[in-house]
Amino acid sequence: MRSTVRPRDPRPLPGTLAPALLEWFAAHRRPLPWRRDRDPYHVWVAEVLLQQTRVVQALPYYEGFLRAFPDLPTLARSPLGRVLRAWQGAGYYARARHLHAAARTILREHGGRFPTTVAELEALPGVGPYIARAVAALAFDAPVVALEANGLRVAARWTGERGDVRTHAVRQRLETALNDVRGAAPGGSFNEAVMELGETVCAPQHPRCERCPVAFGCRAHRELDDPSILPRRAPRRRRPRIRGVVVILTDPDGRWLVQRRPPRGLLGGLWEFPGGKIEPGERREEAARRELREETGVSVGRLEPLGVVRHAYSHFSVELHAFRAEVAASTVVVRAPDRRWVRPAGLTRLPVPKATEKIARLARTRKDRASPGSRFHPGRTAASRTRGDRSVPGRAHGPGSRP
Repeated sequence: MRSTVRPRDPRPLPGTLAPALLEWFAAHRRPLPWRRDRDPYHVWVAEVLLQQTRVVQALPYYEGFLRAFPDLPTLARSPLGRVLRAWQGAGYYARARHLHAAARTILREHGGRFPTTVAELEALPGVGPYIARAVAALAFDAPVVALEANGLRVAARWTGERGDVRTHAVRQRLETALNDVRGAAPGGSFNEAVMELGETVCAPQHPRCERCPVAFGCRAHRELDDPSILPRRAPRRRRPRIRGVVVILTDPDGRWLVQRRPPRGLLGGLWEFPGGKIEPGERREEAARRELREETGVSVGRLEPLGVVRHAYSHFSVELHAFRAEVAASTVVVRAPDRRWVRPAGLTRLPVPKATEKIARLARTRKDRASPGSRFHPGRTAASRTRGDRSVPGRAHGPGSRP
């Protein structure tokens, strides 16, 4: 049996590997929209989306984002709120904030000319080593290797790398190996071919080795019964669960109170209902009243339970207990730039987290079911068991309640 991973082979990869890969890519490359031209703005937006999102999921967000912001000057001159709204659902909202900030920097400091070198690109807000190398290679054919999840997986299997690909030393080894095998191949074509192979053939589980154009040079294929055991990763930690409360505060006109999160940090700049974490030993209703009082200064009497929303984020999950409360007048809430009353329909025009969308939907459902003639009885709502987009980071609601 060849079930164990052997020590890393120091011999170089075959020199015929890159030509075979590029020949395969020329025949099998998918007609993705950002491949229609080498426009660096298009490449940049696509790579930022794809950094933590699969191609099939990223496509509609890419097309929608470019409809809203067809070029870099339009993005740079647009308000951040509009950018976050266009990004809604794609998750990892820091990516949108960084795109906006970097576009403004390019317009202000580079006269709108897109930087062409890795060093210039890394100097932009939110642009790390991978994005800088991907844009430099794919848009300008820079002779560099950009290693994302697909590239790391392909390189680890080609070389038989047994170390954790999340460590700097292993990444450096894999980057060196791919740079060596790339030879004189154009940076753009080579990097795209590696990514394409990882996305369509060299899958995380059940790689299609029989369809691989470079299986002859892959050590995992030659030496292992199951090539999918590479790359090696440390065991994942169990995702913690956070229990929280959310309050939909309603004024006499039927409007809802929403608050904007701080611009920095997770879900920065998005709007949400007041709320936060349930403290140890605290009942849900007590937590709801406390969070509402701490965040808005409002004390309420009756709280109407709406139900439970569960949502999974990248590193933890939340269980949010939603309540509704009424105030006699909207003026009891102190006015502030990051706090406003909105009609339920108006909430759809604001950038909000996925969990807030679920809570709003739950509140509308309750209102419909509680209409005259229905058999709905308050307090008997079922829990929402919809799981959210796992690529979206977040926390239990409330600007003052960070987990």
